[in-house]
Amino acid sequence: MVVDQLRETELDRLFQAFADSTRRDIVRRVTVTEYSVSGLAALYAMSFAAVQKHVAVLERASLVTKEKRGREQIVRGNHEGLQKARWLLDEYEQVWRQRAARIADILAEE
Repeated sequence: MVVDQLRETELDRLFQAFADSTRRDIVRRVTVTEYSVSGLAALYAMSFAAVQKHVAVLERASLVTKEKRGREQIVRGNHEGLQKARWLLDEYEQVWRQRAARIADILAEE
């Protein structure tokens, strides 16, 4: 199971990254095309520094990568990190579906 292979800190970082709507939107955007941090900052009603902090959270969770290109930091979606997140969420979905099926079985017995 992917959940068993991830350390608690990795899980915390991943869920912290997805907990914020701005970060989810950044991930959505950078999986389609790359953006500079300043390009991302122009899309949101917040400071450049705030967007930089959001990108840092996503980078710690391995959901995005940054590459220095001249004076700019280019942000891209990290396919491997996103794949790991998808596997993790798929496993949680499977666990909850199994629990729901067991509850349905119990209720059907009564």
